[in-house]
Amino acid sequence: MELLDIVDQNAQPIGLTIDRDTAHAEGIRHRTSHVWILRRRGGCVEILLQKRSKTKDSFPGCYDISSAGHIPAGMDFVPSALRELKEELGLDAQPAELHYCGQRRFFNHKIFHDRPFLDNQISNVYVLWKDVRPEDLTLQECEVESVRWMDFFDCMKQVRSKSLPSCIVPEELDIVAVGAGLIRES
Repeated sequence: MELLDIVDQNAQPIGLTIDRDTAHAEGIRHRTSHVWILRRRGGCVEILLQKRSKTKDSFPGCYDISSAGHIPAGMDFVPSALRELKEELGLDAQPAELHYCGQRRFFNHKIFHDRPFLDNQISNVYVLWKDVRPEDLTLQECEVESVRWMDFFDCMKQVRSKSLPSCIVPEELDIVAVGAGLIRES
């Protein structure tokens, strides 16, 4: 059973924990870390997307953030982000390699596997500049079906037009683009 800290509107733990399933069944606020892996290739910036396993409890089979995960009770954003990179992709990184881009707060109400899924998250968004070959990654099969590199701006366009089967939110790609210095904040 995965225990999460219940947090206030500022992402600070309030001293109570909840299991992940109950947090999503009841819409209890918790934290996640999102790491977007970028590289420069041929004058372009590419983004690594993971394709979620078909057995995931939410958005099965959709393209998603390079690496993301719930923050276990008692852990903070960066250590959790590094742990998820290792677990999901077999990728080692150091805290200084994670570039903080911003924070997202959101609430989603969806139905997955015939059950309500109430996702109330505060997420820190990071960029990791790392040129990795997909075949060199060790994917956590229960989480990640595959990974692929994609031109960053083409990804933004396809996410906005909904032509890429994904659970990626356009606003988060905007946070990444500004935080990574790919575009100026408007």
